[in-house]
Amino acid sequence: MTHVQFAELTAFVAVAEQLSFTKAAVQVGVALPTMSQTIRSLEERLGVRLFNRTTRSVALTEAGERLLAEIQPIVEGIDHALESVNLFRDKPIGTLRLAVSRPSATTVLAPLIQPFLAEYPGIHLEISVDDTHGDIVSGRFDAGIRVGRRIERDMTVLRLHDDFRMLAVAAPNYLARHPAPSVPKDLHTHSCIRCRFPWDGSIQPWIFVNGRQQVEIAVKGSFTVNDLDLLLSATLDGVGISYLAEPLAAPYLAQGRLIALLAGWSFTLPGVFLYHPNRRQTPMPLMVFLKFIKKWRGRIPMANALIADRAI
Repeated sequence: MTHVQFAELTAFVAVAEQLSFTKAAVQVGVALPTMSQTIRSLEERLGVRLFNRTTRSVALTEAGERLLAEIQPIVEGIDHALESVNLFRDKPIGTLRLAVSRPSATTVLAPLIQPFLAEYPGIHLEISVDDTHGDIVSGRFDAGIRVGRRIERDMTVLRLHDDFRMLAVAAPNYLARHPAPSVPKDLHTHSCIRCRFPWDGSIQPWIFVNGRQQVEIAVKGSFTVNDLDLLLSATLDGVGISYLAEPLAAPYLAQGRLIALLAGWSFTLPGVFLYHPNRRQTPMPLMVFLKFIKKWRGRIPMANALIADRAI
């Protein structure tokens, strides 16, 4: 098999998995016209059409489905074979692709980037900040990082951060214009900044627990957003009350730029976890990253200080 032929088959598998020439080009690391030409060359070489294309969609033909079923395990086997050679290197090389939720990227991962790359200079780290909770397997990511309650059950999981509380908070200039709520139901009379979740478009009620009491408040307000950075900025500007994870709010609470409301009322969410597919052979870049994470987790006081210092 020539190099060109293998490149064609690798491109075919990428398009077949993504059902998108654009996404496949990004995944393989080539320009979109190059990807299109590569698939055309493969179809001409084989004498069959592998994809049905329209301006809006890409679908495998029957011949394409047959080829994918035959060639996908072979391409994966070659990837595993090449990866196994990495075990014999003194300094691991390769690419590590992580899909990370925005809060996890800023509070957990950001402090680790420099020391990890310094320890493993041969590894290229690519981080995709993804708040849609996309499938890391179809996206060809090595691992993902997100809050624990939204992780698929068939994944290997490593805890990165302990459980944390969700708090109602507001800026002093908002509270100078509005009396502070004393119980959760008081939020009905306030302007609350609502968050529309990127992964399903929903706006969830705010949950508060105090001892054995639990209440859910469907808050209202004049501002709704699906971006955490903008939500935090609007809260600091006094637009309204928001519902923030304590690690994100902590530095601003310490500075007095935000004030925690509803003393005794909060809601605890599972911690932050790294997760990855179960594999017979873990890719070397992911293997050393897992080793690095486990070593980092042994420095809990330092890690907590970094998280508090760098939270947005």
